[in-house]
Amino acid sequence: MNHSTIWKFLGKTLFYFIIIIILLYLYSYSHTGGAHFIYNEF
Repeated sequence: MNHSTIWKFLGKTLFYFIIIIILLYLYSYSHTGGAHFIYNEF
């Protein structure tokens, strides 16, 4: 394996990892009812 192959592999891994983190964050944020909870405070 040369350096370009390693960097492509690391780039793809990091790219998909960030996408998964963002999806998990959006999923948990939308299903915890954060907005409804804020509205219930007032």
